[in-house]
Amino acid sequence: MREAALLLASSVFLCLLLGLSQAARQGQDIRCGACRALVDEMEWAISQVDPKKMIQTGSFRINPDGSQSIREVPLARSEGNLLELMENVCERMEDYGEHTDSSTNRKSYIRIKSRSGEPMDLSEATLDSRVTSSLKFACETVAEQNEDEIIEFFAHETENVKDKLCSKRTDLCDHALKMAHDEL
Repeated sequence: MREAALLLASSVFLCLLLGLSQAARQGQDIRCGACRALVDEMEWAISQVDPKKMIQTGSFRINPDGSQSIREVPLARSEGNLLELMENVCERMEDYGEHTDSSTNRKSYIRIKSRSGEPMDLSEATLDSRVTSSLKFACETVAEQNEDEIIEFFAHETENVKDKLCSKRTDLCDHALKMAHDEL
């Protein structure tokens, strides 16, 4: 009788442990997906700004030698523009659906609405309002907690921002280096 009780208790403990492990992995998947989607949306928004537009930054004070510390930078990658883009980037998470990898059971998030209005293949995506609201909340959390890093990366980096920011800098996607690199 005592052995049966111990076996039952260990089975319950194992189930709880597996449940907690799966919940932690799902939380990591959604934070990683939110970061990767945020990067995609920011890169797209930056690409929509005319690359010829410049903005003056620096100090408008006159130095003792009569000079000013003003420089021109592209508007698209200016801190002011990046902050403005970040204000609305998480609203676009409703354009994403969930995809579950059949071999690893890991979740990723893919765009389900085309920016150009063209029809998209939705056979791989799960469309669920709970998923999009969770993704939006995760995006807002990632953006708030990593605002300085996001601005810094988009102001200076143009290559492989998704992996550099989401995996190496913030550790939101510790498994992402093994993931397929998607192009949206």
